[in-house]
Amino acid sequence: MSSQPRTLQILNFVSGLLLAAAAWMSLGYAPTERVMGAVQRVFYFHVATAWVGMLGFIVAAVAGVIFLVTGNLKWDKIGLAAVEISLAFFFIAIVLGSIWARPIWGTWWTWEPRLTTAAILEMVYLAYLLLRQGVEDPERRARFGAVYTLLGGISVPVTFVSIRLFRTIHPVVIMGGNPNAQGGFSMETSMLQTMLFCIFAFSVIFVTLFWHRLRLGDLAEKVEQLKLKLIQ
Repeated sequence: MSSQPRTLQILNFVSGLLLAAAAWMSLGYAPTERVMGAVQRVFYFHVATAWVGMLGFIVAAVAGVIFLVTGNLKWDKIGLAAVEISLAFFFIAIVLGSIWARPIWGTWWTWEPRLTTAAILEMVYLAYLLLRQGVEDPERRARFGAVYTLLGGISVPVTFVSIRLFRTIHPVVIMGGNPNAQGGFSMETSMLQTMLFCIFAFSVIFVTLFWHRLRLGDLAEKVEQLKLKLIQ
């Protein structure tokens, strides 16, 4: 595999710095929330990883549409890369949410609307990866993946709006609050700055990992082409 482009090398370094800065802002710059205490600091990485997770699923859906229109297999690689990275980030978001929920709700998990839809969203894309393995032909696999990510993408806005449509104990910090939520809070300026910075930092990290995954995808494609030649 060829050496990394200069821009990617810079992104590697910048991503590391941004992650360190995001950790410092979450743990030191933002004030301790008066009611929830230190566990509220999980919120900054929780929101950022959830954002990146949903972002990748949307990218995969868009890539699926473009593939169906153009038939270019590179869009299948883009969609697959986006799903793999977002699955990891979204799982981290779920774990961080559970860490926050234990002292605030008194349980690691409860089947309220946001958590239920988030779990379904994660399983939908896990199934996508498993089902792809059963399709040998690259064209058919890409077509299947495009349709699946397009339909699966519907679960992303459903997950986002679930706490705004249904009665839930999950707090709505962004775009309003829920009077029934347990653990809701109003953000001070430094809290808002920290949250926005973490979202920015993890967005850059997503781009960096996405680029790396695409390079691995190119290598995997070459290996697959060699396999097909040997079979023929």
